[in-house]
Amino acid sequence: MVPDVAGSRLNKCLVLLAAVLLAGCSGNDMSDLDAFMAEKRARPGGVIEPIPTFTAYEAFAYAATAQRAPFDRPVEVRQVKRLNARSAIKPDLERPKEFLEQFTLDSLQMVGRLERGGVDWTLIRDPQGGIHRVRPGNFLGRDHGKITDMGDAFIAVVEIVSDGTSEGWVERPRTIELTAP
Repeated sequence: MVPDVAGSRLNKCLVLLAAVLLAGCSGNDMSDLDAFMAEKRARPGGVIEPIPTFTAYEAFAYAATAQRAPFDRPVEVRQVKRLNARSAIKPDLERPKEFLEQFTLDSLQMVGRLERGGVDWTLIRDPQGGIHRVRPGNFLGRDHGKITDMGDAFIAVVEIVSDGTSEGWVERPRTIELTAP
């Protein structure tokens, strides 16, 4: 066995270097830190503003659900005057409701067309994700909307809405256009 002289000298040098470095850190001169802390403690304390008070939320019950939705286009006055002569317009309230009449017309989307057994159908997606086949004569939307025409990229619907009088009704044409996939 040959003693490793170079390795033991290296170990001794490292231990000596560590001792010198630790000796340099042993000074307790923290006067600059003490002066800084004394300066900060001498300053007057700040005032914390109180938490602002909030008024309680007051719930509002919307009771006009049977009227026209506030974001739908209003019936134009010219149309009302022109259509007043046709007072025979009124929805058939005795007819059984179709499934798509529970949704607003704006929430329904046209997603395609198909032909089955020689009959053209339009495919409509409801807000719940269901796909339904419709054709002219079917009803959809909450305002007694009846499909009057179908094209490759649209469905024409005529809704029967209140004209603002107690018993007056007017027809309002609307379209549902094909949405891109």
